Amino acid sequence: MKISETSLKDVLLVEPTVFGDERGFFLESFNQRQWQEMTGLDNCFVQDNHSRSSRGVLRGLHYQVQQTQGKLIRVVVGEIFDVAVDLRRTSPSCGQWFGCRLSAQAHRQLWVPEGFAHGFLVLSDWAEVLYKTTDYYAPEHERTLAWDDPTIGIDWPIVEEPILSAKDHHGSAFHDAELLP
Repeated sequence: MKISETSLKDVLLVEPTVFGDERGFFLESFNQRQWQEMTGLDNCFVQDNHSRSSRGVLRGLHYQVQQTQGKLIRVVVGEIFDVAVDLRRTSPSCGQWFGCRLSAQAHRQLWVPEGFAHGFLVLSDWAEVLYKTTDYYAPEHERTLAWDDPTIGIDWPIVEEPILSAKDHHGSAFHDAELLP
């Protein structure tokens, strides 16, 4: 496994070791001992989520104000543009974002720690996204940050108007968002 820092402190790119031959490939998508040794993080993942979305679907930017969730994200079908936004009020990078392409072919994963909003845009015909979380989903504590907030200025690789849920269509502007400690 290879761990790389990103432009946002604490957001990490994770590249598992892939063993491949003419039969296909094998990779270990997560190993607690190796994760802890390489990142210094002692996360306990309590929930695995799986979503399937079509091209142009934009999910997010989601976060929880209590029971905050760290997320380890990977794509098993297709390709997405994955985004993390720092919402930690005391962080020097509060309000800044990091985005990258994740795909089933590349096998890279993104670690989005607690204190960040997360979202993604589907770039392929279909994408299936798996992500581990460090706390349980709590709808009463969930908030949505506007995906197109000009204060944040995410450079989404959008070709046409994204497909949004009602919740994502009505996300809060950054200046109205509940920030995290």
